Amino acid sequence: MAYILPIHRPSSVRHALKLDFLQPEEQCLAVAKSNRLEFYTQGQDGLILRNSKSVYGRITMLNKIRPEGSQTDQLFVGTDRYMYFTLSWDSIEKRLRTRRSFLDLADKSARDSQTGDRCHLEPDERFMTLELYEGVITLLPILKKGRKDAHNESGSLGEPIPTRISEMFVRSSVFFRTRKKGRACEPTMALLHEDTLGKVKLRIRRVAYKAPVSSADTGSVDLQDVPAVDDDLERGSSHLIPVPAPAYGVLVLAETSIMYFEPSSEQVIRQPLKDATIFIAWEQIDQQRSVLADEYGKLYLLMLDIETPDNVTGWRIDVIGETSKASVLVYLGDGNVFVGSHQGDSQVISIKPQAMEIVQMIPNIAPILDFAVMDMGNRSTEGPSNEFSSGQARLVTGSGAFKDGSLRSVRSGVGLEDLGVLGQMTNVTDMFGIKSSNASQRVDTLVVSFVDETRVFHFDADGEIEELESFCGMSLNDGSLLVANLKHDRLVQVTRSSVTVQDAGSGMISSKWAPKSNISINAVSATDDQIILLTGGATVVVLDVGNELVVSAERDFDVESETQVACITAVNDAPFCIVGFWQSSTISVLGLSDLRTLHTESISTDNLTVPRSMLVARMLPSRNPTLFIANADGNVVSYTIDLQQGSLHERKSIVLGSQQASFRALPRGDGLSNVFAICEHSSLIYGSEGRVVYSAVTASKARSICAFDCASYPGAIALATDEELKIALVDEERTTHVQCLPVGETVRRIVYSPSLKSFGLGTIKRTLENGVEVVQSHFKIADEVMFQVLASHELNEDELVESVMRAQLDNGHGDKAERFVVGTAYLDDDGAESVRGRIIVFELTQGRKLRVVTQHAVKGACRCLAMVGDKIVAALIKTVVVYAYGYQTPSSPFFDKRASYRTSTAPIDLAVSGNTIAVADLMKSVSLVEYKEGHSGRPDTLKEIARHFQTSWATSVARIDEAKYLETDAEGNLLILEQNLQGVTADDRRRLMVTSEMCLGETVNKSKPIEVQMAKDAVVTPRAFLATVEGSIHLLATINAAYQDPLIRLQSSIASYVQSPGQIPFSKFRAFRNQTREEAEPVRFVDGELIEHFLDCEEQLQTSIVKDAGLKFSVEETKEIVESLRRLR
Repeated sequence: MAYILPIHRPSSVRHALKLDFLQPEEQCLAVAKSNRLEFYTQGQDGLILRNSKSVYGRITMLNKIRPEGSQTDQLFVGTDRYMYFTLSWDSIEKRLRTRRSFLDLADKSARDSQTGDRCHLEPDERFMTLELYEGVITLLPILKKGRKDAHNESGSLGEPIPTRISEMFVRSSVFFRTRKKGRACEPTMALLHEDTLGKVKLRIRRVAYKAPVSSADTGSVDLQDVPAVDDDLERGSSHLIPVPAPAYGVLVLAETSIMYFEPSSEQVIRQPLKDATIFIAWEQIDQQRSVLADEYGKLYLLMLDIETPDNVTGWRIDVIGETSKASVLVYLGDGNVFVGSHQGDSQVISIKPQAMEIVQMIPNIAPILDFAVMDMGNRSTEGPSNEFSSGQARLVTGSGAFKDGSLRSVRSGVGLEDLGVLGQMTNVTDMFGIKSSNASQRVDTLVVSFVDETRVFHFDADGEIEELESFCGMSLNDGSLLVANLKHDRLVQVTRSSVTVQDAGSGMISSKWAPKSNISINAVSATDDQIILLTGGATVVVLDVGNELVVSAERDFDVESETQVACITAVNDAPFCIVGFWQSSTISVLGLSDLRTLHTESISTDNLTVPRSMLVARMLPSRNPTLFIANADGNVVSYTIDLQQGSLHERKSIVLGSQQASFRALPRGDGLSNVFAICEHSSLIYGSEGRVVYSAVTASKARSICAFDCASYPGAIALATDEELKIALVDEERTTHVQCLPVGETVRRIVYSPSLKSFGLGTIKRTLENGVEVVQSHFKIADEVMFQVLASHELNEDELVESVMRAQLDNGHGDKAERFVVGTAYLDDDGAESVRGRIIVFELTQGRKLRVVTQHAVKGACRCLAMVGDKIVAALIKTVVVYAYGYQTPSSPFFDKRASYRTSTAPIDLAVSGNTIAVADLMKSVSLVEYKEGHSGRPDTLKEIARHFQTSWATSVARIDEAKYLETDAEGNLLILEQNLQGVTADDRRRLMVTSEMCLGETVNKSKPIEVQMAKDAVVTPRAFLATVEGSIHLLATINAAYQDPLIRLQSSIASYVQSPGQIPFSKFRAFRNQTREEAEPVRFVDGELIEHFLDCEEQLQTSIVKDAGLKFSVEETKEIVESLRRLR
């Protein structure tokens, strides 16, 4: 069984719409990103996200309707599963409401529209039209007052009315008005279509709609022909733009010209373009102006010339700037335009006279053509394991296309933004941010402790930094365990030998305390009124810091029970402290007045775990504080602590690393704090949505941190690593962090070499030269840190990069050396038939330059490359070939063909394990091929040992476990295939059986397996990352046997309670579907996004879900399971 969850949501924008949705007379922007709806409002600095929601289906159309008497619009949404519905916003409950839904308008006998689904609102808002199938227009009436029935309210959509038309291949369609004796007549529909001879025609039809007169009547539609342009239009005609009053008519956009046509006067104006281009999107600003976008990212302003009130005489078109390639344009008002993009970052631009200004960039990593797993947070399959989080993995994607192409470093977690480096410092043991006096409004002094000294840095309001030689009488010749502000303008410093209290104003020492017999102080924790000390490893001392340092309580555990204390922590606003012990794996709550034991808790069942660090922090409002205990084995145990009784409740445990963590509290306001856990995989612990969340931090390894909210760096922290001390900003919650390197070319293939600390990139560049597209391909080397291009090799003319891999190959002297291997294909068909591509081996020299080691001509495009042992496997256009790479002389490498296998159609991807090669075929799914070296003069062989016999248009394949393979197809499905190695017959062993399948809803371009060692009791085991065309990244995991049935039951139960917009059934959304078969529900697949909805449900609903699922777990245990799954992100 498999588990799938998104770690980066889709970012590609294909549809957007402006409407009054959230509030009356407040326009917002609705944006569709694959299966997600996002709603934005305009702020001073650009768009602000107000709400987002997942939809069970990929969104294919958006429109708006305004019901009679309503002050806000309703949003019409259509999906790829032929589900259509209207949504409104509930301003009281702050959520979406479904007003009307059509659960299935699928027509099995009709052919899908080849130019995309379209939706138009008739100008008088009497009906909407849908274009879903070739030769069919579906009309949806909008009910008016006096015509509503018991089931539909006024302003809602009536029953659909399909109508046949003769135009099959419609490129564009619009509603527009025509003139009739100086006034406008009934709305008319214009259809730009291509006939069976490939000629482009303009067809005008008047839509005569007769509304129903009773509840039993559905109404009628009559499409009346209107005389149009008889001549054939330019073959490059692509879009229609309606011209509003007073001119009326329609504009036809083509590649070399623009035409205007008004049917009633039969006025036709054609005007050539200065430079030929391909228009792809448009948006009207007002009656005369429109914004146009072309294929190459240029933005144009089209201005109609109107001499008389209703006479168009021509137009002007000017280039106003360059943006990402637009998929949709929306005019936001005040000269601002939203540019939604599929191939680049979406933008908000402001139109200026003869120019434009980019106001806001909205990151987009779609389409992801390829990606590399750069690291897994230094994880490996050896050594102790910790709970996996996708934030520990860094993925680098090849995103965008052509001029919008880029490298994107994607990491999900809590981000750190470096503000400045204080200096190169090593061996920092601790840091403290303090105020130099009570008059200071913010922290202004950073105290840095080392093993044998303490350094003090003062920050003024302008950011100037000064290191102080002395400060308030503090001892700077010793390392400090604690430095903090006290009441009455005092400071306290705790060193290994003493505790001193100084007057901040005069610098005089007002009180001092030292342990007896020169015993050292091991640990310290303090509140505003007390300091808790651990001396000699066994004695706990409580010091009152009222006027002078006075010992109010003392207890020696070594004398009492020969027990050593491992750690201590004080608790604000509580009459107790907490200590942890070395030998017994226990912690005890001690009363501050006499250090009497109030409560003892065992943190381990085997008595082998040692508590090493503790902290109490309030994480959630109106909740008791949380006690965090870091154990020596990397495990973190947490309890909710009662401030009155000192009792501990709600024990939870998580593994953060293989070594102990240390905690520092980071205040976030209102008495709440985040907790920074410092370990080999540092994490931020924070409260969100009523839960305590652990999230990986996207930062280099930290030694020490402290909050440092100074005037020049508000909200900052000070962070010390092994090499330096810096000031940084830390996010309060987990987000997805994307670092971008613009390449300006399509990054088609990417591979990472850890030994060379660099990336190999296969890129494609497109330019326009004298109106002609010129395509050039390169292989480049980029640095792993800054993504800076170090070297580049230009391929031959009409040669494109198809595949890239890194491998350890023979260097001609018997040793192995790191090499990049590139597979290519030629575009032209005029070359020699024997050469259709090349395999090129590159070396990165010591001077960081590329050198061609050798090249080998092949008879087909080299779609994919892999290594089987020390042999190179190449997937050519119809065959899979194994080559031996060797040397005739130390300077003469060569390729020797050893074996080949002919595929059913064309190989798309390869996955190699041992000597078994999984081949993903263009049309015939996956086959397994075994490579065997020949012996005793026999040739090497490639023999098919198993196959999936169903039809599937595969896009990628990855081995995820022993004899298990993940296949993705072009229709957005995921399949887990398993070879039955224990089959009784040879036929059983030759079949790859489908064990799990579901519809992801997005086409996966690439899947990469990962190996992560998990704890034995883990719920799931991560197996692969998947990257899609829409810019989303998913983590695929296999479910461990004990949790398979509970998770399937829980998924079914949640799906029955949690409704998505449009009331679309979850099972129908996730059910496998392709051209040959369609299932009713997903098979042995669990959707992590749906499972996580359990945490958002109210407690009563959670109880009902668990009860209906028939789980053996309690509600709290179920929450713990789901929380552990959520931490995978």
